[in-house]
Amino acid sequence: MEASDDKKTFDFVNIISRSEKPREKGLSMVLDKGFGLNQVQDLMEAAHCIDIIKLAWATPRMLSERMIKRKISLYRENNILVGNGGTLLEIVYKQKKTEQFFEYCCEIGVELIEVSNGVLSMSIEDKADIIRSAKSKGMSVISEVGKKNPLEDSMLTLQDRINEAESDLKAGAHYVIIEAREGGRSIGVYDDSGGLKEDMAKTLVDELGIENIMFEAPDKSQQARLILLFGSDVNLGNIRPEDVIALETLRRGIRGDTFGKL
Repeated sequence: MEASDDKKTFDFVNIISRSEKPREKGLSMVLDKGFGLNQVQDLMEAAHCIDIIKLAWATPRMLSERMIKRKISLYRENNILVGNGGTLLEIVYKQKKTEQFFEYCCEIGVELIEVSNGVLSMSIEDKADIIRSAKSKGMSVISEVGKKNPLEDSMLTLQDRINEAESDLKAGAHYVIIEAREGGRSIGVYDDSGGLKEDMAKTLVDELGIENIMFEAPDKSQQARLILLFGSDVNLGNIRPEDVIALETLRRGIRGDTFGKL
């Protein structure tokens, strides 16, 4: 008998259950660093594990509109929300083209706006205004808290991060991303070796609510530790495309790091 398209291999093996897409928690946000269409089509084999695709940084500026629209269409056909990289938002903010940016995002199918101030000096009030503006146009919003430069980030106190995150959420952000960049070192909740600052992570969760936070966690050790601390339904971002299925095995308790521990 031929197997159906949605039948999983070894489906007699019990695994931790997860909510189906569209999910409200346990989100996995994956970086698209400039994928071509063939790469996107290959990645869609793991579409059931991907909730958000971030068109990283300002990479779309280097690609044709026709190709970007085709990529976004393919993502959306697989029930994946597509968002911009925060750096691109900061660029258009500096160039005073934010409204034009929102209009163009709607035109090409970008439904999720990431609002960050990781590079620019942007006041909490200005950031909140951008969030409200995007929301007024019917767009979903994720904000990001933290600086991309490790020295600048180290100058932010834990209370600074909490205050900014609370302002973002009040303005209408659906989630607040805790900045870690794609390296996951010396920024936010990670130390110089990439180890998780557990007390800091727990305080952020206690103050903001686990349902409101997305931790950037590019490395497997970070993903595993956050899942063990907060459960399978912790929101995780900056996931490398090649790690999508591997991350889901961590969430489902069928990888050595989490097997028998969830």
